[in-house]
Amino acid sequence: MLRASTRVSDLIFSPGSLPHIEVSGQLVPVKITGVPPLGPEDTRRIAEELIGDNQQALTALREQGSCDISYSLPGECRLRVNIFVQRGSHAIVMRVIPKSIPTFAELKLPQQLAEIADLKNGIVLITGPTGSGKSSTMAAVLDRINETKAYHIITIEDPVEFMHRHKRSIIHQRELHSDTPSFVLALRAALRQAPKVILVGEMRDKETIEIALEAAETGHLVLSTLHTIDASKTVERVVGVFPMAEQHIIRNRLAKSFRYIISQRLLPAKDGKSRVAALEILKSTMRTREYLEKGEQEGKTLLDAMRDGDTEGMQHFDGSIEQLVRAGIIDLETGLAYATNPGNFRLQVADIAGEPPQEAENPVAASSSREPELVVE
Repeated sequence: MLRASTRVSDLIFSPGSLPHIEVSGQLVPVKITGVPPLGPEDTRRIAEELIGDNQQALTALREQGSCDISYSLPGECRLRVNIFVQRGSHAIVMRVIPKSIPTFAELKLPQQLAEIADLKNGIVLITGPTGSGKSSTMAAVLDRINETKAYHIITIEDPVEFMHRHKRSIIHQRELHSDTPSFVLALRAALRQAPKVILVGEMRDKETIEIALEAAETGHLVLSTLHTIDASKTVERVVGVFPMAEQHIIRNRLAKSFRYIISQRLLPAKDGKSRVAALEILKSTMRTREYLEKGEQEGKTLLDAMRDGDTEGMQHFDGSIEQLVRAGIIDLETGLAYATNPGNFRLQVADIAGEPPQEAENPVAASSSREPELVVE
C-alpha cells in the first residue's frame, strides 16, 4: 500500500472494502493479488496485530470505542494509528509520518515564521482541521529551534509522530498512555523539569489550557495545536472553555501570552497531483492584543489587523490564496471554493477572471456566516 504511490498520506482498512490509500486528498483502492475485500474478522486481526500487548490501547478500545497508537515499519516509516469500532466491527486509519522532519523550504512556509525560534516565552498556536498539515509545520518549527538554540525541550504527544534527535538542544518526547496518563499531568510535571520549550500535542480541555497559560507566563515557550479554522475561531475556542465569569481574565492572560496564531488549509494544486498550504498568520502586536483583550467589534477585528499587518509579518487566508492563484499554483475555481469571503475574493481577482467590478461584501458578516469547505488529508 505504501509503495502504490509516492504521495500516500493515509491507509484505511474497512470491513466490506478493499484496503484504500489516500493520495492528494482522494481515496484510491489498492488491489493486492489474492486479497479480497476485507471482512470484519480481517480488520479485527489487523487491529490486534497493531495493538499487540498495549494494555492502555486495549482498554481504551473496549471502554471508549477507539484508541490511538503509533506503529513503526523498520526501514519504511512510522504511522499514527486510530482504531475504532463501527457497526460492531473494527476499522483502522493509519496516518503516514515521513521519515525525515520537513524543512521550512520543503513546506514552503513563510520565512517570518522562523522568528518563532527566537521567542523566549509565550504561546504559539498552530490551527486547522484534521489533515491540514499542523503536525508537519509544528515539527519544522521545533526542528528550527533544535538546530539554532541550546535549550531543553519537552514534547507531550498523542502519539509521538516525528522523531526528533538531539542537535544543539536536548529534546525529550513523552507519549500519552505509554509515558504519561494525561496531558495535564505531563504538563504539570514539565514545569519542574527545567525546559525552555514545551510542545503540547493538542489543547484539549480547560485544565490543559490553564497550565499552558501558566507555563507561558512563567517564562516558557509553549507550542500547541487546535482544531479551529482561523485566528478568530481559535480565540473563541480557548476563551469559550472557561465559565463566563472567568472569560475576561482569560482574554487578558491570552492577549499578554500569545505570540503567534497560525492557521492552515491544504488546497489541491493545479497539477492535480499535490496540495499546497494557505496560511493565515496573526502576530502579537499592540493592536492585536487590544482586539483580543476587548473582543472584536465592527471595524476592529483580527481579520482587519491581519489585512493591515503585512509589514509586520501578518497575512490573512484570502490574501494568501490570492497569491497562490496569481502564481499559477492553484486555479481560480479552487481559490473561490476555499476563500473565507468568496464575494470579496472574486473582486480581488477580477482582473484574472475578466469580470466587471462589483460592490464588495461586508467582510465581517460574510466571514461569520460561512465556514470554508475543507479537504481532509
